[in-house]
Amino acid sequence: MTKFRSDKSNQVAEIPILITSSIIPHDTGVKLSDPQVRLFHALESIEQWTKITPKSRLILCDGSNFDFEPIVKERFPFAAIECLRFENDQLKIATFGRGYGEGEIVKFALNHSAYLRESDVFVKCSSKLWVENYAECLKKWRGDCLFSGVFKNTFSTLKSIEMIQVDTRFYVVQNNFYRKNFIDAHHKIGLTPGFGLEDSFYQVLLTTKQHKYLFAIPPVIKGVGGGTGTYYKSSWLRIWKEKIRLWNVKNSPAFVNLFDL
Repeated sequence: MTKFRSDKSNQVAEIPILITSSIIPHDTGVKLSDPQVRLFHALESIEQWTKITPKSRLILCDGSNFDFEPIVKERFPFAAIECLRFENDQLKIATFGRGYGEGEIVKFALNHSAYLRESDVFVKCSSKLWVENYAECLKKWRGDCLFSGVFKNTFSTLKSIEMIQVDTRFYVVQNNFYRKNFIDAHHKIGLTPGFGLEDSFYQVLLTTKQHKYLFAIPPVIKGVGGGTGTYYKSSWLRIWKEKIRLWNVKNSPAFVNLFDL
């Protein structure tokens, strides 16, 4: 089993990357609903990942039972890509949204992926997305998990900064920690109005009193959001704004212990 030791940066390449996909969307609220367009952008993200971290093994798990294997073998014949597929609970996704489906996909992958069985840590990224500064985000990690935080009032001089949830598009987590704490977090979606997967994950982190679980630098996430159907904006101005926002949070006494510094 691969054990990640953060003091060796070349071991970042040994962490398998789980890409969660649903080519046929069961959440009727998404803007990007055409399966062919969703497939195009999913393959686009895989291509980007093979460039960003060529030695990493990828697990492509689809919750709409779409078979990626023949396409992946043709498009990426030399890449280490494991293709998994199953059918999500469509009724639950229609009721609770795509966050529920994502929770099911990660759980299925953990129970069926050969790559994930061979590693004690994994990265998760939503399909159609990639992270340009991937290696930089992980190079100093020493804890159980890493997320981006979602904050309010980061530029306010009148209100205190408030953390409201974590971003579940991209994160890194110890396999056992996920199984113990997050494996059924999607079952809590909808217990109160507006309570989604990001809220459920954040509640777990609060309950388990985690520290040093926030990325010290903002991940530069690129690609297409399935909910909006548009490419993320990643201009130099936006990147610098995110860096300043994070600097403000890291210098707040309330949050300094949460960062992987």
